[in-house]
Amino acid sequence: MKKVTGRALAVLLLAAILIGGMGVYLYRLIRDGGDWAAFYANDSVYTQGVLNRGAVLDRNGDMLASAGEGSFLYADDASVRRGCLHVVGDLAGNIGTSILSNYRPDLINYSFFTGTTIDGGTIELTLDSAVSAAAADALSGKKGAVLVYNYRTGEILCMTSAPGWDPSQGVDFDLEDPDYEGAFINRAISSTFTPGSVFKLVTMAAAIEQIPDIWQQTFTCSGETIIGGQRIVCTGHHGTITAEQALACSCNVAFGEIARQLGGDTIARYAEAYGLTSAHQLTDEIPTAAGSVPAAQGDGDAAWAGIGQYEDLINPYAFLRFVGAIANGGVCVEPTLFAGEKPDQVQLVNASTAQTLSEMMSYNVQYEYGAANFPGLEMHAKTGTAETYGGTHAWFAGFITNANAPLAFVVIAERAGGGFHVAAPIANAVLQKAVAVLGN
Repeated sequence: MKKVTGRALAVLLLAAILIGGMGVYLYRLIRDGGDWAAFYANDSVYTQGVLNRGAVLDRNGDMLASAGEGSFLYADDASVRRGCLHVVGDLAGNIGTSILSNYRPDLINYSFFTGTTIDGGTIELTLDSAVSAAAADALSGKKGAVLVYNYRTGEILCMTSAPGWDPSQGVDFDLEDPDYEGAFINRAISSTFTPGSVFKLVTMAAAIEQIPDIWQQTFTCSGETIIGGQRIVCTGHHGTITAEQALACSCNVAFGEIARQLGGDTIARYAEAYGLTSAHQLTDEIPTAAGSVPAAQGDGDAAWAGIGQYEDLINPYAFLRFVGAIANGGVCVEPTLFAGEKPDQVQLVNASTAQTLSEMMSYNVQYEYGAANFPGLEMHAKTGTAETYGGTHAWFAGFITNANAPLAFVVIAERAGGGFHVAAPIANAVLQKAVAVLGN
């Protein structure tokens, strides 16, 4: 009797293990079945290593990438291919944050119940191929990134990174060539940069809320000053100016003093509150890099931090969210890449503060940058020229309020010179195309 009982228990144990194993397998199949089906060894969805089904389209239904009959095609226009490269990706999977690298199950149209389909799936993006092409052309060999999105709907029209290459030609450059350094990285989402004076928007927001007499204060700039024992150098001799004038002329002396009054802890706290030190999710599968704005200890370091130097590092995508929120009454509509997706919203900036910053950014354009440099664009913006190892990063960030084109933008040209002379013309060229596409 004991033997029968022992055998019965052994059978029950084996049955339990089998059921448990089947449960684990089913769980993994439900969770990972799409990735298994899209694995490169699956000959049913690859022909000689080439994906044989699926398509990626832009917001107008224009083809960005398409697979079928053993071949993989990209857009006809070379500028479109370069402009959309880092979002769409390349067939070899060199760009780890791309659609082709992360959404193969969708391209093969995998279903747990039906498997894959012969025609594959279609992924419709919010990108506009014409705007992205304009960005690729405007960067013109410079390293950097251009981001444009509708701050009311969240649709990303442009996310162009450089350097890149023509994916239809494969990787046709020397990986050791310094001109192609970081070519596989989407600088818009996966890199951080010293922000320079665009960060003064953060410092100004903190000052509006934390320094009660900020509008009564004046600042005297003779080209430099000493704060906390450190020499703060300005790019000009601005004389006696107000806070509004200080933002327009990007006075380091004035903002060094404003930052001293705020303190390093406050500056770091505002950067964190505005999402500038956080990693975000571009999509469920594609994360962004986190920025870093450490709390500066001491008045001198705090001054440099408030100017956008010190150890400040900002991700362009995170800054796009910030300027988009300023444009939208303080509400950040989360950027999205997928057509038809309804994005989340968050009150990122106080509404009153956002309105004040918006007016100041318009003042920047009218009285410092020159509205004539942006014909037809209702421009609100801030330049940045960030001192860094090997040169200066050129930034231009802001938004336009044209009726049919409510667009926020960030442009960075890496080690390329001054923000106004380098990044602003790039932004103008891209936004002119966007307004033409969307209607003024």
